[in-house]
Amino acid sequence: MKFAANLTFLWAELPYLDRFNAAADAGFEAVEILFPYDNPAKETQRALTSNGLQMVLLNAPPPNYTGGQRGFAAQPDMVARFRHDIQRAYRYAEALGVSFVHVMSGEAEGAAAKQTFVDNLRWAAENAPEELTLTVEPLNQIAMPGYFMSDYGLAADVLEAVAAPNVALQYDSYHAQMIHGDAVAVYEQYSDLTGHIQIGDTPRRGVPGSGDVDFATLFDRIESSGYDGWISAEYHTDGRTADTLNWMKRS
Repeated sequence: MKFAANLTFLWAELPYLDRFNAAADAGFEAVEILFPYDNPAKETQRALTSNGLQMVLLNAPPPNYTGGQRGFAAQPDMVARFRHDIQRAYRYAEALGVSFVHVMSGEAEGAAAKQTFVDNLRWAAENAPEELTLTVEPLNQIAMPGYFMSDYGLAADVLEAVAAPNVALQYDSYHAQMIHGDAVAVYEQYSDLTGHIQIGDTPRRGVPGSGDVDFATLFDRIESSGYDGWISAEYHTDGRTADTLNWMKRS
């Protein structure tokens, strides 16, 4: 298994550009940055290159996430803005060599929201750069009240409706455990749809091994499923990130 560091969460105690060096020093070869839009792409690219790092994933839309909506791809009255803003995500993805773009649904409900999400994903897939995969990630409504994409069964339905080879499931152990109560069972059921994996523990997206997720079994299931992509560490730390990485030695 190969692990990536989510620099939105890990080394949050350091300035943005210092996080890249810290991740490389800790042995990571890849990183995620959920919303890199506040920093010039060239600045981020230099940090990646100078530290020998690959950037795996970013989120989209919006570019103004701070204080704003958590996406709007499922909101019927935001279709035009979605199709405009996703282009900026694509420009960043191409500039940074990103493999995955997580398309956030935003807060919505009902059949119209589902159809809007399907239509927007289909359009985004048709207009995505080559070599780029879009992902759908269920997020639990305790952490994100009202969020539309909040169930793995719903995600599977959406993926089936979109039917695009460059759209996949993004599995997250924290959200899977919070939504369905058994992160391992969720992975077993939906591993064939999974294009990217993130990990964190419940109940507060903590360090792997600090909560309810059975990571020993989960890692075993990931290996046996044949998944060979990055597994991104996305969790909160209470102090120095370097002091929280022992879980990697046990994996």
